[in-house]
Amino acid sequence: MLLFLHSVTRWLLLAGLLYATGRGVAGWTGRRAFTRRDNQVRHLTATIAHIQLLIGYVLYFQSPLTTYFRAHAKEAAMPFEFRFFGWIHVLLMTVAVILLTIGSAAAKRQADDARKFRTMALWFLLALLLILAAIPWPFSPLAHRPYIRMF
Repeated sequence: MLLFLHSVTRWLLLAGLLYATGRGVAGWTGRRAFTRRDNQVRHLTATIAHIQLLIGYVLYFQSPLTTYFRAHAKEAAMPFEFRFFGWIHVLLMTVAVILLTIGSAAAKRQADDARKFRTMALWFLLALLLILAAIPWPFSPLAHRPYIRMF
């Protein structure tokens, strides 16, 4: 059930990040006012990211794959997939959510609307790129999983 929830929440987060980044760029370049809706999008995207990270941490400590990695982390012959899920995936996703959180908080505190949009757009884009690199896509050479994990 957690894998399915983590898989579905990934798509919500990606959609939220794309939408929030798009609104940030459009507001920044179009010199729009930072509305209540923009603030809601910023906040909701950060909230979804935190929920996704929390689900990921629960999976990390319950997964047989990462349990094996933690028990045998010093083995040189360990398959790369174990290392990917054992530390690369969790580290990059944690850093991405930290960047997103910093960007969300910084955007909220900016004095003028253009700076709010710019801050949100740049930090969210940076987090999005890191997340896209760390997702185990079906076509990824690092580790691959289906687009949606079923129960």
